[in-house]
Amino acid sequence: QVQLAESGGGLVQPGGSLRLSCAASGFIFSAFPVCWYRQFPGKERELVACISTTDGSANYADSVKGRFTISRDNVKKTMYLQMNSLKADDTAVYFCNALIFQRNYWGQGIQVTVSS
Repeated sequence: QVQLAESGGGLVQPGGSLRLSCAASGFIFSAFPVCWYRQFPGKERELVACISTTDGSANYADSVKGRFTISRDNVKKTMYLQMNSLKADDTAVYFCNALIFQRNYWGQGIQVTVSS
């Protein structure tokens, strides 16, 4: 079955960096675009970034443009979110997502806390 597993979250000071990873299994990873979402307490999940299958083209939420970079390694079946210049407002639970034949699959989520 489809599985997505995030890692790399934690506590970081404002201005710092973190790299999230999402290990995928149970589907042909290279055949589907994948995305990162985040969820603030009491809010709906919001899209952070998505990356296409093979050419690496990506799109980002305005709030993270220029600070976050999404990437993928189709051999390792893993995608990444490099987060730089982190702000307190980036504190959220981050989820990886795959849309496979019109069905959304989600990881369990991982906490990112930006605080001094």
